[in-house]
Amino acid sequence: MRTPAAAIAWEFRQRHRWGWMALLATILILGAIRIAVLTQTHAGLNDITFALLVPVPLAATFLYLLAVFTFGISGDLAARESMYPPRLFTLPVRSAALAGWPMLYGCVSITLLWFAMRIVGIFPSGVEVPKYWPALFASSLLAWTQALTWMPYPVRGMRIVISIGLLLSIDVVVFTALQSKPSESTMLLLLAPFVPLAYAAAVSAVGRARRGDVPDWGLAERFGPMFTRSAAHRDFRSAAHAQLWFEWRQFGRSLPLLVAIVLPVGLSLLFLFHQTPQIVIEIIVASLLVPPFLAIFVAATAGKSSANASESYGITPFVATRPVEDRALVVAKWKAALLSTLAAWMIVAVAVPVALMGSHATESVLNIARDVDGALGRPRAIILGLLILAGLIVSTWKQLVQGLYIAMSGRDWAVKGIAFATLALLTLGFLALGWILDSRYRIAVALSAIPWLMAVFVALKLLLAMRVMQRGAARGLFTRTQLIFGAIAWDACVFAVYGVLALILPDILVRRYFLLLVAMLVVPIVRLAAAPLAVAGNRHR
Repeated sequence: MRTPAAAIAWEFRQRHRWGWMALLATILILGAIRIAVLTQTHAGLNDITFALLVPVPLAATFLYLLAVFTFGISGDLAARESMYPPRLFTLPVRSAALAGWPMLYGCVSITLLWFAMRIVGIFPSGVEVPKYWPALFASSLLAWTQALTWMPYPVRGMRIVISIGLLLSIDVVVFTALQSKPSESTMLLLLAPFVPLAYAAAVSAVGRARRGDVPDWGLAERFGPMFTRSAAHRDFRSAAHAQLWFEWRQFGRSLPLLVAIVLPVGLSLLFLFHQTPQIVIEIIVASLLVPPFLAIFVAATAGKSSANASESYGITPFVATRPVEDRALVVAKWKAALLSTLAAWMIVAVAVPVALMGSHATESVLNIARDVDGALGRPRAIILGLLILAGLIVSTWKQLVQGLYIAMSGRDWAVKGIAFATLALLTLGFLALGWILDSRYRIAVALSAIPWLMAVFVALKLLLAMRVMQRGAARGLFTRTQLIFGAIAWDACVFAVYGVLALILPDILVRRYFLLLVAMLVVPIVRLAAAPLAVAGNRHR
């Protein structure tokens, strides 16, 4: 490579070539849908079809480009260190080039994405679609996301909080301006300063990260002993207990810390809108979704063997030489994730009632509870509430551990591939859903085919589970007793979920076999069983 621009362009092109191909395929599919199907029904385009054929693919592709150009696919959002790849710091170029070229390529890519979507997208008739300012708006969001993710922080988790706050502030400014229906030139003038300011911040961030300048306020050393006693002052009961302590220190405290930072900000809105029942309910629902949402970001750390490296999915020699079995390494992560989940939800269980009582907004929640009680009856209402709460807690834990079988395999291409495959499947799924909803006949066919598709997925899940357990038993990871106990435990969980669903939902609404299929798909088994197998392959290769 003769120039830094060419070298960095090759970096993005070569490492994400499959993603670029999928992005191009998505645009071509949208164009084909427009030409072949929707041009005849353009005048009668409904809101749901429009949402599935324009905003959803646009948001999915934008998020993918956001992850690519911020180097967020292989980074740790909750870490204190910069997410900029350290290997690029050794290049003989200035920090301005390291920050400028990725930002330029990202802004150009997102601008081209907007123009492509504007050409191939199907918009309702009578809607005036803006030409230029949405591209500048998306470029501003990308540029500031790059600057914030490349910046080192003094406290773990601060990157997520500051990024959300600043990006929401930009959104508020823009959407507030849109209320006055400004012209295209006015919006361009409003958005023009954001990208240069983001570039200046990004250059400073990359320069600090390149020097190894990571600020440290020493909060863990100052306040850590107030909440936990260090196990370094006493002997561990076993090697497995020591591994659990290590995993807790590595990622277990991140989720409770993030929840403790983000949750009070949302609950503080109750003091402003306590007289508006609808907003109160929305704030409570959003507060209950905070732990599962933040667990998505913490999960990137759970699968790593070192929280301080941006690309450390391979097991380090320190972890690989521990005197514990492969299965024990995974179990330690499961237990640490469980402790982290319980600690986070204890914060929610204390903060939400205190905020409701302090803001005098309890009446809105009590009215909802009375309505549910009157509609379902007291026993079913209580079971429904407990089921929702248990589902949120289990979902939080599941978010932390469900990706271990990929992350602990040590294969960087698999980690990035599963993220890309998930995004691609979601995009294609929404495109297919939009095509189905456009015809009553296709809707009827899809509804009749759902139970059969679920049965196929259940069969595939059981076959994969059998295959994984056979390979695990062949490598000595599972004994016969453990396999039998695991199968019994999974069956018990499935029937427990089925029993609760059958108690709440009457037979006249949902068939019992459908509830059983839902329970079998919801309770995990393949990904949990595959994690020890991934560790064994990574540890001993």
